[in-house]
Amino acid sequence: MRRGFIWTRSAASSGPASTRPTASVERPTTTSAHGSPYRALFSIPGSKAFCLSGAVARLPISMMGLGIVLALNHIYDNWTIAGAMSAAYILAVASVTPFYARLFDRFGQRRVGAVVLTIQVIAMLVFAFAALLRVPIPLLFVLAVAMGLTQFSFGALVRTRWSYALRGSGHERQLNTAYALESAIDEMVFILGPILAAFLATSVHPVSQLFVPTLACAIGGAVFLSLKDTQPPVIEMIQVAPADRNDADVREALGDGAPGTGLGAIRLRALRTRAPKPKNVLLYRGVLPVLVIFAVFNMSFNAFDLSITAMMKYIGMEPLLGVQLAMFAVGSCIGGLLFGLKPLRGSNWRHLVLFLALLTVGYVLIRLVMDHLMALGVMSLLSGLCVSPIFATGNLIVKGEVPARQLTEGLSWLTTAGQIGASLGSTIAGMLLDRFDFHVGLLMPCVTTLAALVFALVAWAGARRG
Repeated sequence: MRRGFIWTRSAASSGPASTRPTASVERPTTTSAHGSPYRALFSIPGSKAFCLSGAVARLPISMMGLGIVLALNHIYDNWTIAGAMSAAYILAVASVTPFYARLFDRFGQRRVGAVVLTIQVIAMLVFAFAALLRVPIPLLFVLAVAMGLTQFSFGALVRTRWSYALRGSGHERQLNTAYALESAIDEMVFILGPILAAFLATSVHPVSQLFVPTLACAIGGAVFLSLKDTQPPVIEMIQVAPADRNDADVREALGDGAPGTGLGAIRLRALRTRAPKPKNVLLYRGVLPVLVIFAVFNMSFNAFDLSITAMMKYIGMEPLLGVQLAMFAVGSCIGGLLFGLKPLRGSNWRHLVLFLALLTVGYVLIRLVMDHLMALGVMSLLSGLCVSPIFATGNLIVKGEVPARQLTEGLSWLTTAGQIGASLGSTIAGMLLDRFDFHVGLLMPCVTTLAALVFALVAWAGARRG
């Protein structure tokens, strides 16, 4: 057996696979030697539209978890119930994200997304109205899990589109800039999301913050999925078995000496093909270690958010909660944009270790100054500078290990790992806050990030040996 052609089928088409091998199309070079790398990215046709709509569609990731906590804590005045329900929602999201990503890789973003997005918006509306009507807690838990099971990662879809848009352009190294940009956009979403959620919960209605992300997801998602030109095609690898010499098509191709036969009159009626079974994404070297690191590392965020929320409520400054939480995200946004300006020297594993070490120090300093709001805001801003580079570096590690036809799934596993960590962080932090106080709660980010740093050092050593 030998490897044959790469056949492609347009993701926007619902018809049968094409029977012609497609050639690689060279894209025009758009990077200027003296221009900004971000300007070069947005000069790619269609990039502005899918980047912006994808950002709007991601608003629920920064609002639903915190929105559930704010709504449930207001209704039942219990951090454990609020944290547990938020964790149940996030865990449900994590469990299905790779499954949806596999469908996107196999059938295309538009075909799968149109159906799933409709179900997702309906589930979010049902949960929001159920919380508004104060249905019993067990039923609300079920609805939260059902809502989570309809969620998929828009971030992975956007990053896959960037990978496709830059492929063959002669500037593939700009993928570092694109992923840094997307990490910065994630943080922009986390700047607006907590501020908006806290404002709506405290100034409008304790449940109103659940409706806004639903609307953003519906509008942004619909626009994103409608953009056909930038949609990556479905790529299928096949193996072609050489036909036997006595095969009728081969005899006709070789010719029997009669006029009109031979190599000049080849007509291949059929190919015996067998699609190779794709390798499990988790089996590629480096993928599992970075997933473990992301799961542990992401526990720090929800613990940080819940502890700061409890502190601001205790001191009577709850209206400023969104601003305080946004300082961390502002720093992360700035860090992401700076990270994307110029590729760093050395391996991605080395960069991951460096940024995790800096963030660990930042969390320790945040804990030391937490009783002084101005100092807390400044330290949150400085510590956040390391967050987007960590996410961008993790995405680059996975991109270097996973083949293009499984890239959405590979990137979605990072989202899943982060969501698992976030759910654990919500649960543990909620119990710590009920049993102790927010001073103890803010120790958790220090411990979890330090543990992620240890795992990263071990993984880096293994990668160097490999």
